[in-house]
Amino acid sequence: MSLGYTTPLYLLPFDHRSSYVSKMFHFDPPLKPEQQQAVADSKRVIYDGFLQALSPAVPAAAAGILVDEEFGADILRDANREGYVTAVSVEKSGSDEFEFEYGDAFATHIEAVKPTFAKVLVRYNPEGDTVLNQRQTARLKRLSDYCRAADQSFMFELLVPASKPQMERVGNDKDAYDMELRPVLMRTAIRALQDAGIEPDIWKIEGLDRREDCEQMVQTVRREGRHDVSCIVLGRGADEKKVVQWLQVAAQVPGFTGFAVGRTTFWDAIADYESKKVSRQDTVTRIARHYGEWVGVFKTAAGAAL
Repeated sequence: MSLGYTTPLYLLPFDHRSSYVSKMFHFDPPLKPEQQQAVADSKRVIYDGFLQALSPAVPAAAAGILVDEEFGADILRDANREGYVTAVSVEKSGSDEFEFEYGDAFATHIEAVKPTFAKVLVRYNPEGDTVLNQRQTARLKRLSDYCRAADQSFMFELLVPASKPQMERVGNDKDAYDMELRPVLMRTAIRALQDAGIEPDIWKIEGLDRREDCEQMVQTVRREGRHDVSCIVLGRGADEKKVVQWLQVAAQVPGFTGFAVGRTTFWDAIADYESKKVSRQDTVTRIARHYGEWVGVFKTAAGAAL
């Protein structure tokens, strides 16, 4: 299986678990069966929004979902039957250190749902705790090796949380960190992970404000012969204006092939639905409209750059 994935990919992620259960539903684990079902039902609403959005403007060949096995196994099976791109989360939710959700049985769980992508979310600061980074890298190498051997496509969501000294360097200005430090730290992290033998097909990247940072990001993920490895931009739960800005910047850069925007797409809609302010169908339509908007923004910006 060759490394990389160059097809456009417009991903709707709703694999949120720990934060979703606690902040949306205010449930405490372990969940009761009726609580488990309530969370799963809400994810079906999000999936139905994805399905409603599919159209000539949102082509099924480029549309995909990212959902967890715990609450979304049936959704994954349905999406696979219909031929949509699917991704399943492999990491334990709510942990600052990457660990496998299902421990040593991670491969069995991936094979049970047969996703297009096994996806991992990792918080990795190259100037952070060296021992922590080494522990995470060893687990990630195990996952990467499995994916390559099993012909399983691999998606890596990289988050670079700022350390206290880094924030002090930019006067504790979060926007300054995002603009001045984070792009360099992300590229440094990617090079370190690549050098350790970790080889994703797609890097899921926090939004970047400048085109030159996106261009340098693509150069990094494609270095040393990784010509078909691509990036997609994530929404990070930002407001609509910021998401649009990130999509427009990324879409103009060859090598950024799409996006993964989750919370900005569905969070408020599901919150209103769960508080019984709106009907199920209105919620589905609202999610579909947001998802379709992101596709339109990305495609328009990409077309304008040609």
